[in-house]
Parts: sequence; C-alpha cells; structure tokens
Amino acid sequence: MPVPVSELAKLFPLDALRPETREQLAAVATSIVYQRNEILFRSGDIDEDTIYLIEGELRCTYPDGRAVSHVAGSGHGRYSLNDAVPRRFTATVASSRAKIMQLERRFMEKVITWDQVTRDPGYRFNDAAPGANDWVFRLLRSPAFIRLPTGNLERMFRSFEEVMVRPSEVIMREGDAPDYFYIVREGTASVSKVLDGAPQVVAYLREGDAFGEDALLANVPRNATVRMLQGGRLMRMSRDAFEAVLKPPMVSWVLPAEAARLVQEGAKLVDVRMPEEFAQRAIAGAVNIPLYRLREDMPNLVERGRRVVVYCNTGERSAAAAFILNALDYPVHAMHGGLGAMLRLQSASAPV
Repeated sequence: MPVPVSELAKLFPLDALRPETREQLAAVATSIVYQRNEILFRSGDIDEDTIYLIEGELRCTYPDGRAVSHVAGSGHGRYSLNDAVPRRFTATVASSRAKIMQLERRFMEKVITWDQVTRDPGYRFNDAAPGANDWVFRLLRSPAFIRLPTGNLERMFRSFEEVMVRPSEVIMREGDAPDYFYIVREGTASVSKVLDGAPQVVAYLREGDAFGEDALLANVPRNATVRMLQGGRLMRMSRDAFEAVLKPPMVSWVLPAEAARLVQEGAKLVDVRMPEEFAQRAIAGAVNIPLYRLREDMPNLVERGRRVVVYCNTGERSAAAAFILNALDYPVHAMHGGLGAMLRLQSASAPV
C-alpha cells in the first residue's frame, strides 16, 4: 500500500529532509495493517527494514519481561521502532489494529546522507530543478550500490567529475584500456559488443545506470562499446578513485575454506574464466560462465537470489564478476586466491 508524503513529514528524522527527498522515500515506502495481537517482529529477528508506527499502539516486550508501549502520534511515536539488529524486543499490536510504514534501512540511510552532504554550499552536483536528481536516487536503489557502506557515499560523490556528451559520441570502445567508471546523469546510451564477427547492441543505459566497472575491476580491456543516443551529462570517476572508494566495499571476499563451506550449504560455484581455461582445469561442480557473458547467461543458468561463489585464476576477474552479480541482485562472494588457492586447499586436505 503506498504511503502519502505527508505521513513522512510527521516522522523523525524524515521531517527535516528536503521535500524532494521525502518524495523519493515515499515512492518506495510500504504500509501494512496488522490486527490486535499480531506480531510485527520478535526479539532476535534480523531484518532489513526501518519501521514506523502510523496508527495504533504496540506493546514492546523485552526478553527480561519488561514491556513498554509505542503509540502512534505521541512524542516518542515520531521515532522508528528500535532499529537495532537483531531486534531487541517483540512488537505486538495492542490496539484493535495498527498501521506501520517500512523503508529499506540501507536505502533510507543513504538518502538521508545524500540530503545532508548536498547542503554544503561547496557541493557541486546537487540540482534544484524538478527531477534533476532522479539519477542519484536510482543509483542508490540499485542492488550493487545499496551495499555500498554509507560512510563511502560522500567520498564517492566528491570523486566524480561531470562531462558533457553529444549525441552519437562514443564514450568507450571495446578493446580500449580502462580509464574511468561512469554514471549516466542525463541522456541515454547503447551498449554493443562484437558477436559472431559483427557489433550487436546488447543493452541500453539511462539516468542512474553505471558502466565501465568490469574492466577496472578485472584489469582487462573494455569488453563493450558505449555510444550516446542522446546528448547529456555523465559523471565519471578515475581509476585510482574507483579502486580506493568503490572497489573494496563492493566485493565480498572469502577464503577457499569458507567458499567450500558456502557451496556445501547450497551456494552455486561459478567459474568466470574462458571456456578454454575451464576445459583445462576447474573445480568440481562449478558451472562456467565467462565474465563477458555473465549478464546475458547468468539468469538462465542460476536462479536469481541464489547465493553464488565466483572464482577465476587469480581473483581479478572474480572482483568484476562480483560487482556485476551484485547489480543483478545475487548474494555473491569472490574467492580469494582463485583456482590455485582452492586446489592447494584440496591437495592439503586429501588423505595420504
């Protein structure tokens, strides 16, 4: 059920945000109605939502038996239900019904951070025109960037420089050395690759879409050509800034022993090397999806939402694969040390 923007203006700290920011949060907020004695969450639960009580009363019971009331519209009712994770108490509806509003916690924190840092008079990229910042909110909602620690957010935006682009301008060519990471701020673009000897468009980009990270993460030549369809503006980040600000938090690294445990628990093991490399030597049970085919083939071979462990020879291509799969909404880990590290682990653990 959608949430009116006016509801957010009654709540802390949402009441202090710009109207534009509240509108963005209201667009993704959801409201749910509970009946008497229904439980919203239990003590010890781990979840991803910030929850506000809009109507009604809750009884909040702690593990030691202590209970307090949370009443909508009261002074303390303006605040979210305790956001500690795991949850510290069990929340039960005490009134005939209760209405709550929930927001994805990490997105909300990033949006509040954006609202605050852009109040600095020296900040270059905030635009007061209606809809001019939509690219920011779409970027922050993307599965890859939702995982970016909020502490890195200001550094990321301050590392960008804006570039104006013309219709049909080529931003990068397949085979070029990597230099920048890009976000589309205004305009649209096409992504093409040489397939079967001829260039073919494989994707389109619009405001808030990112590109150029694959080659930077894997330290390989560009694997696609990006051409603007409309004139507009891009935000770009240098290779050094990308490696300092975005690369480390975007990739969840695991050691081979941890990777093996995850696979035993149901994670899918994906080898992102070339088919010829895979044919020579690979880890038993792995599926081969080359890095350059990951976006196209992954949804057809591994169900979305399944945990994934990726590996290559050294870890370079695994880092790029993890970034891509984050954007595709897969829980993903990259195996530190690559194939060689796993084979050494298997050799060390083999009976003699």
